[in-house]
Amino acid sequence: MTPEEFYTDIIHFFENIEKYYGSKTEVTEGICTSAGDFNADSSTWNLFEFDLVRSAYRKNGDRFMMEGENLYYEIDAGSIVSFSQPGRNKFEFIEQLGENVYRITKVRFHYKY
Repeated sequence: MTPEEFYTDIIHFFENIEKYYGSKTEVTEGICTSAGDFNADSSTWNLFEFDLVRSAYRKNGDRFMMEGENLYYEIDAGSIVSFSQPGRNKFEFIEQLGENVYRITKVRFHYKY
């Protein structure tokens, strides 16, 4: 995949995220320090569930944002090294946040259509 296709796919995701507003949203986050190896032994995991009410791009800081009631989640746009859609209404971002610090964000929308 070319860098242009990579960035186009990410932009397309956020341009079309409004269709998921009101949907139950699961965000699973894993942080690891082993060159992107997100196995259970070298990662720390978190799970968030919320109804998506808003999304935006925060120019100050170059962040993509998703918001639900009592929850605000951001992805560092400049640190994204991988983006994929492993299933219907499922998306994965991998950010490299430091030399050996990676975060995977798995987003799953419980979309009714």
